[in-house]
Amino acid sequence: MKYNFTSIIERHGMDAIAVDNPPGTPKEGYDLIPMWVADMNFPAAPAVVRALLARVSHPAYGYFNLSDAYFDSIIRWHETRNHVTGLERDHIGYENGVLGCVVSAAQAFCSSGDKILLHAPTYIGFTNSLANAGYKLILSDLIQDKDGIWRMDYEDMDKKLKEHAIHFAVFCSPHNPTGRVWEQWEIEKAMEVYCANDCVVVSDEIWSDLLLDGHKHIPTQSVSQDAKNRTIAVYAPSKTFNLAGLVGSYHIIYNQYLRDRLLKQSSLSHYNSQNVLSMHALIGAYSQEGEEWVDELCQVLSGNVEYACNYITSHFNGISLSRPEGTYMLYLDCSAWCREHDMTLDQLLKAGWDVGVIWQDGRPFNKPDTIRMNLALPLSRVEEAFNRLSRYVFC
Repeated sequence: MKYNFTSIIERHGMDAIAVDNPPGTPKEGYDLIPMWVADMNFPAAPAVVRALLARVSHPAYGYFNLSDAYFDSIIRWHETRNHVTGLERDHIGYENGVLGCVVSAAQAFCSSGDKILLHAPTYIGFTNSLANAGYKLILSDLIQDKDGIWRMDYEDMDKKLKEHAIHFAVFCSPHNPTGRVWEQWEIEKAMEVYCANDCVVVSDEIWSDLLLDGHKHIPTQSVSQDAKNRTIAVYAPSKTFNLAGLVGSYHIIYNQYLRDRLLKQSSLSHYNSQNVLSMHALIGAYSQEGEEWVDELCQVLSGNVEYACNYITSHFNGISLSRPEGTYMLYLDCSAWCREHDMTLDQLLKAGWDVGVIWQDGRPFNKPDTIRMNLALPLSRVEEAFNRLSRYVFC
């Protein structure tokens, strides 16, 4: 490997909720292994660090406009990574975050109290932000096929869209928390359902660069002309390059009507202004060197996922999961294990926390008795975590 994915970096006292504000505290004698909140425990890509240092070295940080290099970097990234052609500067707009864009879009195209369709399990950021903004959430459950692969239930989606007169949907691709990387035919069928029900679709594609075992991301807007015109796609370098603390996402919208409405809505609060360092971080990230770094990162994450899934399957009877195809998160179904051992999920979570394995309660993602687990750590830390779980929790 050219880049460093093995060093254990000290994050305590360095503005990291992963270690400074965990949901549980280890007992004495156990160090903390952060496997909950979805950020990575790897050093940032050198191209990003250099871009930040170069900009910080100039001691003026006043008002600014997004540069040509910013837009050119995004266009080049999507052309080389996702084979997107025809993307122009006017199609791209800055967003302070994916969730901010989701709420702005809902406010632009929905009325207060309207219902919005999402899949379940559901990213908690969607449910919390949309519910807080006054919208009612209707969930269409993903179902697992005979091979345990998560699938969309298109009949259920169509039924709920019609029953509740829904015209706005949030789509997650790749899917968080299950890690599904949707195939083109799956996205096509979903977009046909949304089209038949006249839905504006926000497609969260923030995980689209983090692909495992050779899986490929299909941009939602690429599957048909109709999908291109009814979709607000949202991306960011934050998940890919671990830049969430810098803040900075962006939308891609081809339809001018959708774009004008969203830009008007997001402008009303004057919140949607980028940090100058975020702009330079994206330019560094979306460079050729950044591409090389991401390719190595995906190899590392694929290895971590393989190790973890094999370990769970062979050691943790009663814990089931569907192997993710993207992201770096596992979504564990602990229901059988809890029943067999007469243990609540809260007790299971605490048992892990006690020995320093700081995993995340999966129930807020709208599936009972589940745990979400972050594998974006050096493999030595992943191995240590599973060794502790085997010795002290699933024993």
